[in-house]
Amino acid sequence: MPELFVAMFREEWRMHSTIFGSLGFALFPVLVSAITFMGSAMIPYLEAVIPGGTLSLVVHLQFLLLGVMVGGFGLLGQEVMNRRFGQASLLAYSSRSLPISDRRIFTTFVIKDTVYYFLLWVLPFIAGVTFGIPLSGLSLSFVGLITVTLTLSFLFGLSIVFLLSMLYAKSPALLALVLSGVILIAAVIVWLQIAGMVYLFPPYALYRDFSPLVFLYSVLAIAILFSVSISGMTLSLSGKERHYPNRYGEIAGWLGWLPAAPLVAKDILDLWRSGAFVGQVLFSFLLPLAVIWVSLSVLSAVLPDVQILFSFAAVAGVIAATMYTWLTEFDSVGTYTFLPLGTPDLIKSKFTSFSVLQVIPVLTMAGTAILSGYAMEAFPAVILAVSVSFYACSVMIYLTGLWPAVMVYNARVLLSSLLMIGPVLLVFIWLSFLDSLYACSAVLLALPTYLLVRIAFRKWASWEKVFF
Repeated sequence: MPELFVAMFREEWRMHSTIFGSLGFALFPVLVSAITFMGSAMIPYLEAVIPGGTLSLVVHLQFLLLGVMVGGFGLLGQEVMNRRFGQASLLAYSSRSLPISDRRIFTTFVIKDTVYYFLLWVLPFIAGVTFGIPLSGLSLSFVGLITVTLTLSFLFGLSIVFLLSMLYAKSPALLALVLSGVILIAAVIVWLQIAGMVYLFPPYALYRDFSPLVFLYSVLAIAILFSVSISGMTLSLSGKERHYPNRYGEIAGWLGWLPAAPLVAKDILDLWRSGAFVGQVLFSFLLPLAVIWVSLSVLSAVLPDVQILFSFAAVAGVIAATMYTWLTEFDSVGTYTFLPLGTPDLIKSKFTSFSVLQVIPVLTMAGTAILSGYAMEAFPAVILAVSVSFYACSVMIYLTGLWPAVMVYNARVLLSSLLMIGPVLLVFIWLSFLDSLYACSAVLLALPTYLLVRIAFRKWASWEKVFF
């Protein structure tokens, strides 16, 4: 297993470094550390507004979200490696040609991903906090504590998504049954006061009460989730055939009024027939939004509920923008080279397909506002979420073209996206705080969205297709 781990680790590094250069990729964790270092200077000011316990819970939930996003492949199981790495020949398929079992491969894959993304995300964050001690006033012992608890929070999110993905790959009904059972058991535990709600999030419970017993509880919870995931996972194809009626012409006819309707119809059919649509909505959209909602809800002591709603709408818009990656990471650009289409044509079709998918955040935000008791604010919240989503997607297209899933780990791309999206997000959140109707001013983002997409057409028109 050590040899396989080293080979997989090198393989992952070579893939990323080949895509955008060794230096650009190596600078990514440096950028994360630098951003964290600058954020450390804000801690004394944040603690004056937000209670320390609330702030620490938010940070732990963000690392839980990081684990969810890293592990959120959508549908793992039989298609995980092909969907993640395209048509490349990788070690993940070694069980088909070498005497290596699926379980051993997936176990090594889980360990590799854990170590790889720990070095890429978690360790740089901890390094930034450590270097920022003179600015934040935090103690070295406190940094040691959060090193353990934040790492466990990341692993907890990773293990949860691996388990949910494995269950979904087995049977969506099984996933629904298990989730219902877990929610019921958790509700009974809290209702009967068998244990506090904090113990439903073991790493944060460890942060609140650092003791050998709670540490063992946290580690065991994560180990059990990973073990069940590994035991039920398979990378082998079952050979099962699926037959679908030819609905391409029908769907293309319905969408005839849209630009690039034939390609949009193909995207919709690909998402639906692969099973990716339901899985992506669940694992890449609703699950992260649930974690974000919980994170924002703990700020209710310092923010009115309606302001939390609009903050959620803005962040939901950013998450919704990742739907563009659903349409690009599962499609091989090389297959289009035999057609009289250029890169701008493909970008236009993907952006149009992305526009069709925006019905999902519209329904999500409207439902969230109504269920939160703010039905009157549903319209401006939807406007804010969708406007931010289109703008963030246009930034993604401008910076990454047809390859957002792989170029996100380029330090220049990450920094540029933060600078282009972050300030805009803060401005419209602030406006919505002044008056909920001001959130409707987010429609002004339509102009920069249009301009960025038009510029992207010219920018990527002569791009060499090296990713197939």
